[in-house]
Amino acid sequence: MKMNAVPCAFLQEEKRVAKYKKKRARELKHDQFRDTTMKVFERIGDRLEGKGRVILYAIGGVIVLSLLFWAFTAWRHKKNEEAQRALGRAIEIQQAEVSASPAPPGQSASALRFPTETERAQRAMEEFQKVAAKYPSYNEIARYFIATNLLTVNRQKGLSELEALSKSSDQKVAVLSKFALAQAREADGQLDAAAALYNEIAHQSNSFIPPDTANLRLAAVYERQGKKKEAADILFQLLDAARKAKAPDGKPAPLSAAARDASQKLQRLDPERYAQLPPEPAPTGMPF
Repeated sequence: MKMNAVPCAFLQEEKRVAKYKKKRARELKHDQFRDTTMKVFERIGDRLEGKGRVILYAIGGVIVLSLLFWAFTAWRHKKNEEAQRALGRAIEIQQAEVSASPAPPGQSASALRFPTETERAQRAMEEFQKVAAKYPSYNEIARYFIATNLLTVNRQKGLSELEALSKSSDQKVAVLSKFALAQAREADGQLDAAAALYNEIAHQSNSFIPPDTANLRLAAVYERQGKKKEAADILFQLLDAARKAKAPDGKPAPLSAAARDASQKLQRLDPERYAQLPPEPAPTGMPF
């Protein structure tokens, strides 16, 4: 038993020593790898000394520019939302109810009401002027709304503003101003000037005012001028195109509000021309 115990202890000791040597070898190898790696980095650092700073500055510059661009984009998005809310508030005032009587029972006390159109227009202009002053990108559209309200407060000044804005570089503002100017000329009985403006809008491409809307007003002006044939021709062409129009899925396109109004007016103005129109498309999506 004693003779067997010595070799077992010896073998255990040998195994322990061998295990320690292997562990130490791994540690030495790791230290050597670390030292070699550090030396490589030190040599690279020495070679890039002077140049390395330029590279780091360039990378830092790109990062800073990226952060600035992100911050500017976030700020611009926030300002845009803020401007839209301010513009919406001003439009809400412009569309507020005009009534000299007190609010009816049950209506919110915060609901906007003005005793006269002049007071409403004056208040709306104040709000639009704030938008124009604070948000440069909304300056032109705010000026358009100011001009339309000026027609109530100071009509001649409003007409002058609309005339100037009809030549704006902002196509949307230019077309909207031209249409408002045409409506004002029509209301003032300046029918030739109104017809010229409506005709111009109807023939503009990518107009923010639908051609059907401009043509409908043009037909109304011609009718007031006694040009019934010209008015009937416009209404007929409008309706003929509307009834033949197709939706993207190939089905008949639904008639616009302008086309429905044109249908009633042509039927009254010239029943014979109305009878020559193609049949009105049947409504789609109806249950059977």
